[in-house]
Amino acid sequence: MPLLAPQDASHEHIAKRQKLTHGSHTQTSKIFTPYRTLGLVSPTYVPFTSIPLGKTTFQITTSIGTCLQTYDLRKGLNLVFLTRPQTPTEITATCAWKDRVFAAWGGETASREIGLWVFKRGKKIDELQIPTGLIEPIRQIIIFGSWIVGCCSNRIEVWKSATYAHYTTLTPTNSWNVVQGNLLSGTICNMPTYLNKVFAGKQDGGVELWNLSTGKLIYTILPPTSDSGPVTALQPAPALSLLAIARSNRSIIIHDVRADKEIMVLNSKASRTASITSISFRTDELGAGDDGRKAGVMATAGVDDGDVTLWDLNYGGRIMGVLRGAHNPPSLLYGVVSGGISKVEFLSGQAVLVTSGLDNALKTWIFDETPFSPVPRILHARSGHAAQVTRLDFLPSNSEGADAGGKWLLSAGRDQSLWGWSLRRDGQSTELSQGNVRKKARKIGLLGKDLKTDISTSLDDLKAPEITCSACSLNRDGGMGASTGGGAVWTNVSNKKGTADASESSATGWESIVTGHKGDKYARTWFWGRKKAGRWAFETSDGTEVKSVAVTPCGTFALVGSAGGGIDMFNLQSGIHRQRFPSPLTPAQARKLKSQELMHTSSPTSLSSEKRFGLGEGKHTKSVTGLMVDSLNKTLISCGLDGKIKFWDFLTGQLRNEIDWSPMIAITSSQCYRQSDLIALSCDDFSIRVVDTETRKLVRELWGCLGQITDFCFSNDGRWIIAASMDSIIRVWDLPTGHLIDAMRLPSTCTALAFSPTGEFLATAHADGVGISIWNNKTLFTRVPTRLIREDEIAQVAAPTTSGESNQGIIDAAFEDDDPVDSDPEIMVPSGDQLSEDMMTLSLVPKSRWQTLLHLDTIRQRNKPKEPPKAPEKAPFFLPSLEGPKSAPPNPLDPTPSNPSRISKPNLQAPSSLFKTTLHTASHSQNYTPFTTHLKSLSPSAADLEIRSLSPDELVSFVSALTAQLRSKRDYELVQAWMAVFLRVHGDVVAEQAGLGEEGGGGLVEALREWRAEQEREGRRLGALVGYCSGVVGFLRSTR
Repeated sequence: MPLLAPQDASHEHIAKRQKLTHGSHTQTSKIFTPYRTLGLVSPTYVPFTSIPLGKTTFQITTSIGTCLQTYDLRKGLNLVFLTRPQTPTEITATCAWKDRVFAAWGGETASREIGLWVFKRGKKIDELQIPTGLIEPIRQIIIFGSWIVGCCSNRIEVWKSATYAHYTTLTPTNSWNVVQGNLLSGTICNMPTYLNKVFAGKQDGGVELWNLSTGKLIYTILPPTSDSGPVTALQPAPALSLLAIARSNRSIIIHDVRADKEIMVLNSKASRTASITSISFRTDELGAGDDGRKAGVMATAGVDDGDVTLWDLNYGGRIMGVLRGAHNPPSLLYGVVSGGISKVEFLSGQAVLVTSGLDNALKTWIFDETPFSPVPRILHARSGHAAQVTRLDFLPSNSEGADAGGKWLLSAGRDQSLWGWSLRRDGQSTELSQGNVRKKARKIGLLGKDLKTDISTSLDDLKAPEITCSACSLNRDGGMGASTGGGAVWTNVSNKKGTADASESSATGWESIVTGHKGDKYARTWFWGRKKAGRWAFETSDGTEVKSVAVTPCGTFALVGSAGGGIDMFNLQSGIHRQRFPSPLTPAQARKLKSQELMHTSSPTSLSSEKRFGLGEGKHTKSVTGLMVDSLNKTLISCGLDGKIKFWDFLTGQLRNEIDWSPMIAITSSQCYRQSDLIALSCDDFSIRVVDTETRKLVRELWGCLGQITDFCFSNDGRWIIAASMDSIIRVWDLPTGHLIDAMRLPSTCTALAFSPTGEFLATAHADGVGISIWNNKTLFTRVPTRLIREDEIAQVAAPTTSGESNQGIIDAAFEDDDPVDSDPEIMVPSGDQLSEDMMTLSLVPKSRWQTLLHLDTIRQRNKPKEPPKAPEKAPFFLPSLEGPKSAPPNPLDPTPSNPSRISKPNLQAPSSLFKTTLHTASHSQNYTPFTTHLKSLSPSAADLEIRSLSPDELVSFVSALTAQLRSKRDYELVQAWMAVFLRVHGDVVAEQAGLGEEGGGGLVEALREWRAEQEREGRRLGALVGYCSGVVGFLRSTR
């Protein structure tokens, strides 16, 4: 704990209470705090572990790095538990036993710290004793009987399952063909009915049988040949004493352990090019044979491909089916997409197969009995991105505001998928369908009945290419009822005969998302409501790659920018091409333009500096990197790598104006904020420039990034610009001041980010993972200074965790102590309740107080009881009476009346209240400040009572006090409320004195006239100021 510096005793400051923290102080961002991580299911090599819960369901636990996630099968693989706390390093092995989950971690980093923790219902309840000298990671854990066994690379550790105490360490024998390196291959298993015995696979292909109780080696099963390779999988068969052994030479041997004899050899010809790393046997005694009524089904899979092979072990063994493309195979292109199957397992006594893959997916498959099918179909699936996320966008609100809560987040990755993530419920997150990909694969033979064991072609080859840009507008989205046009997806209208029929979509709505794809000349549409691919594929006019897309705010038109500089507009309802920018010339227009050019060259040079563009002129010379349409569909704004920003007429396609920054600057991307008519442009000089689209002027230049800008966005109110760059720093600029007000350095580069429409969350994606990090916005509850920060003030921040440990909730920032370091000493705020005597100032009294005063009668009427109170019922005879002793008879000699009145008579000799005393004092001294201060301190009921108790002689003084307060320009809304109550209560007195005329009216009428004159004078002054300000703003926004 850091030491506290001694304080000077002469100041006598009271020490501020501080939170006790262990370890070093963690830097935090001023604006954002980590919240959680989305999209992680099974992204690691650690296999899942499952356990039955009674006879109704199974729980499946997967590792996502330093945390475990548990899913319930009966609930459709819904997430039920997240383990806390997180392990210090990556989890290396897991095992579920009874109601507990064991997780081994560590041994792979330089610290060599290793642990084995026990979790129950997501909470850590214990940890096992780690023996001294263990520096190797635990690769596999099995629990049976009274033993907990962990397999490392060169040793086997054994613990007692009852006490979690370490029992012994088993060291395998040295292999003659393994000179150095690991002795064990990391695979162990136990055999039913073999008490205290464990089988361990070795690098030389042998399998050792150990007695855990005595710690002795009993027997070694030798490999069939010297070049068999290491043991890659061990699994006991349902039959007694049979063990399935898979080796790296891709062979599978069913071995009789008791007789040390090979019963069956599969894959002996090495026709399979992928090794087997997981084996499982079906235990419901069905699935084999021609009709599926026999036992003996085995499933095998490996990390080298995404297929599951199903074997019928009857009559010597044969392949009965191959589940092609169960998971993505590993990508051959520099490891872009993770793939392969980490584990395959039949659930005990069920016709259900569970698979987990390195493609961040967990799937369950079910076998149909009638009609019989040897290959299962999908039952449940939970997955996420299998590769790095490259694009993030929060879903905008539609015309009815149905999705205005910032609930949905769109993401695209290098795995060629488009996902919609729910920030409220994980079970609602889903991948947008690209059509029946498996059906397409079956048509071309990828998923046919061919039982060849070659590595299958990836199903991702049938998907659209990687998404590089996207745009969305939900104003015409039809939801689940949108017409899909017969089921065909991504049809090119130009290749169809006749016109497209859009009558049905006119009533139900149409697509709302448009995406551009890497190396593809087609922009594709998507239905958000139906979560599937749309009907149209829009081709660029010049046949080059799509570089940018946009959707008009009304949701009717899509715009596509190409690498060749072309811009095309399509109708989303019908899919028809509507406009080109610039608009192509007809022959008549071309002749007219040529004659005008000839006349222009012969005429004297015009003195006007404004450049005018003719029809068909102004096309971008390089890639179009940004498109934006204004709110009224009048102007299209485009930018490109040629360094030019062009303003087009949306209807005619003619260029109206342009801003030229070439050749010094190339614009790489753009973002717009329509509410304030601002467009932000990232440039190749690592800067962000902000342009006002109304005045077409550069208003801000934001510098500070030390690398290429990967992504940036506006905040929900348009006040900030948040940008991520290749230097792994996310920076936040304040647009009104132009200051860099916050920056946080992350462990890895941020590749994409988005800010929610509600201002609650910032979403980021990073280069080292497939998850999406969600950050809270602390400014919803705390003030953030807008002073310029220095380079040494950039905070080193850890990314959010999946379990939410050490993260902050949405409102946690409201309870944080203010940091005095962040206070801005340059801004001096006056401490008085009025900044200037010329400014009309409202009071600091809560709004509810004076509003209650205005409606006090209504509130009392509403709270009035509907019926008189009833007398309590008599108690039963067996309960003692609670009544007191009966009173004595009245004494006639007692002067005190026996029946006094309940209505108290006013005491005429009682002193006046403080309200009236201060009012009388203020009327004589003409200083009404103490009186109004006392009146503001009264509750609504007390203020109403005091105003009602004013005598006719005190009415003039009360009105004079309100006039003086109005003249001082203070407490404007309170003065109006007090005067409204005064006129409502004493209106009859005012009317009576006004009817007597000027001679008999006294001073009350004159005081009210003086108050009205002051009220009208102040109203005219405020009206003039508002009119002047609106005129100045209108002049500044005018383009003339």
